Order: sequence, then C-alpha cells, then structure tokens
Amino acid sequence: MRFDNLTFDEAVERILDLAHSAGTAYAVTPNVDHIVLLEKDPEMRAAYRNADLVLCDGAPVLWALRWLGQPLIARAPGSDLLPALCRRAAARDVSVFFLGGEPGVAASCAGRMQAAYPGLIVAGSWAPPMGVMEDAQAIRTLIETVAAAKPDLLFVALGTPAQEKVLVRHGRDLGAAMAVGVGAALDFVAGRQRRAPHWMRRAGLEWLWRLACEPRRLFKRYVIRDSRFLWIVLREWRRMKSQKGKQSG
Repeated sequence: MRFDNLTFDEAVERILDLAHSAGTAYAVTPNVDHIVLLEKDPEMRAAYRNADLVLCDGAPVLWALRWLGQPLIARAPGSDLLPALCRRAAARDVSVFFLGGEPGVAASCAGRMQAAYPGLIVAGSWAPPMGVMEDAQAIRTLIETVAAAKPDLLFVALGTPAQEKVLVRHGRDLGAAMAVGVGAALDFVAGRQRRAPHWMRRAGLEWLWRLACEPRRLFKRYVIRDSRFLWIVLREWRRMKSQKGKQSG
C-alpha cells in the first residue's frame, strides 16, 4: 500500500483543498488493525486503492516503515485531524458533517467544535444504527441524510472496516466534496472516551491506553488479531531484501 508522505499541516491543507474541489474524494488513516484487515479483505484493499489520501495514523506503522527504509515525515491520526480541520474549516468557510458514534455523540461533537471554533459551519450530524452496513434501509437513510446536507467536508466515524466500505461503496452518492475516516475521534471530542496523556501519544503508546480503558472490547483485536502485523512487516522486509539481492545479482 502507498502512503502520502506529508507533514501534519500539509495533510490538513490538502484535505481542505479537496473539500473546496468540485469532485468527490476521501482519505483513509491506516493503523495496525487496518493493515491486518487489508490482508484478507478485498473490499478494504479496494477502499485503500481508490483513496485520494492515505495518511498514517498508528505509531507502530510509522516505526515499521522507518525500519523498512521508507520513513514518513509524520503521522496524521484521525483524532488529531478532526479538531485541526474544524479550526481551519471555520476560517475557510468549509461546511462540515459529523457521521457516526452512538446516539447523541455526533451532535455533541458538532456542538463542542462550534463552541471551540466560532464560525464553523455545521451542515449536520447523524448517528446511524449499529450494523448499518447490513441494513439496506439504514444505508439509504445515511446517504440521503448526508447528501441533503451537502457538506464540503464529511467526518466518518463508523469504525473499521465499516467506514472504509461506506466510502468506497457510496462515496460519490454522499455528495461531500471530501470525506475523512476518523475512527474514534467523535467519541474523544464529545467526551465519551478519554484520550491518552500527551506523553503516551508522543511515545506511540496510545493503543496501550485504549486497551487499558476497554480491555474486554479491545483485547481480542489488539493482542490477538493485530499481533499478525509483526509477521506482515517481517514478510515485507524479506521481500525487499530478496528484491535487492536479485537486483545486485
């Protein structure tokens, strides 16, 4: 998979530029779990292949790329992108829509962002029902609700892989000039979940904080499923080493 090698500020500006465009575009923010899922899910791979921006979220992904000799300038976690984009959107007359979370979370997030950044244009907010991807009527309602609001910038927080599949299946129908998958960002802004302390984020340990906060929900994902990430990185290292050997030979 490819990554867009941008600073955080460059990523914010690129997203806002696309939000002003006449077409439709979307960004994905891969972490360890995404990469593990990509290996076995063809639709997730399609979502990444068709994304206009691929911005590194997880610190372990950043470390792995550095070890593989393909370092990135910085990462752009969805939880940091959302407030930064709202702040800049308020100054650039970019309308935003908050999609996802449990009932009340999207509306609370919208209210907090408007309070923090006066002038922010909120086109709407909506929390779809659980299992939205398996409910044809819910998907129709989702599309109609967002399309009627006509936002410039859409924040999609449906969890992975649902948010990526919504974007690749229905991105054009949603009518937003730019959409960004932001994971748990709405919960953090709305105060439903606490983010890790700054020192843990800088150290790349936010995943450990989240695991400690929600062990029953996240243990299977973080400890069992995502351990495969190490094998994926090692396999890529061996592939690259083999390629170099063939080229030198």
